[in-house]
Amino acid sequence: MDANTLGENFGGRAENLATHQFSLDDVPDLAEKVAVVTGGSEGIGYGVTYTLLQHNIAKVYILSTSEEVVKGAKEAIIKELGQAAADKTKWFHCDLADWKKTKDVAEQIRKDTDRLDILINNAGRGIMTYQLTEYGVDRHMAVNHIGHVVLTSQLLPLMKETAKKGNIVRIVNQASNVHQQAPNDTKFESLDELNQDLGPNTQYGRSKLANILYSRHFVRMVTKAGHPNILMNSTHPGFVSTKMSKEDIFEPFPLGGYAMAIGIEPFKKDQFEGAKPAMFAATVTNDSGQYICPPAVPESGSKLAQDDSLADSLMRLTHQVIMEKMKDDSVDQSCSSEG
Repeated sequence: MDANTLGENFGGRAENLATHQFSLDDVPDLAEKVAVVTGGSEGIGYGVTYTLLQHNIAKVYILSTSEEVVKGAKEAIIKELGQAAADKTKWFHCDLADWKKTKDVAEQIRKDTDRLDILINNAGRGIMTYQLTEYGVDRHMAVNHIGHVVLTSQLLPLMKETAKKGNIVRIVNQASNVHQQAPNDTKFESLDELNQDLGPNTQYGRSKLANILYSRHFVRMVTKAGHPNILMNSTHPGFVSTKMSKEDIFEPFPLGGYAMAIGIEPFKKDQFEGAKPAMFAATVTNDSGQYICPPAVPESGSKLAQDDSLADSLMRLTHQVIMEKMKDDSVDQSCSSEG
């Protein structure tokens, strides 16, 4: 295991081994800027929200499925950063598996603000068993990839307006090095392919591969196609101590989950260390289409993650699935990156 691999995946002093260093203290002043964070009330998402508020952001819209968790997050922010910081947050109940609700929330955000500088697509279904959504789509892909494509595309007009005024707009897709476990024969050619039960790790890994490929597709279709101030990058947070790694892991692995939940707990990053790549990608980088590992190391990713033709297949299928499942809900442009 080389120095970067150690630094990228484990917490504490291990992170100092990485070739590209970045501290949350390096986040610039974010006065007047506006952000959207999915899953921004717990785990890495909370680390992101807290850091944005700590650096003077004007507004943070949090998308979450749990009002109780959001309430707890707000109480923690009030205690540590004060009431004024907590008042800068606005919560929307949103399950990204519900694409119509996701579209509606995006519309509410567009009506509520005249700018959007940062979008962090952080929420996700972790390493869990196979499940279909109400649309009849694999839940990992529906939440981790397609829901975020719907959200991003619906918010893109607002981000374009922000960029036109001379601002750099940054979008972050929270991926994972588990993308390397996606099947070598992944083609993203049909819904039947998406809906195969591949097992928890592979199912999750394939959705994280999609996050990286979406970034690669976006840079060609948007950043390099007339919108140089709109950047999209994907990130890997490392092994982070979160509900996902401490509790949810027991759902697919009732016994084997102990190794992840307890065995490597002392070596995991905390939620703030896990937030570093996302914060680097959301506030500092001027590149687009990269895959960034902790704390700020650009990596190539797997062979599949570098395949632009596979990225094109993914986005064609994404558009097709949304069109078929949402034909009655007027989201015909929901997954057009060029939108």
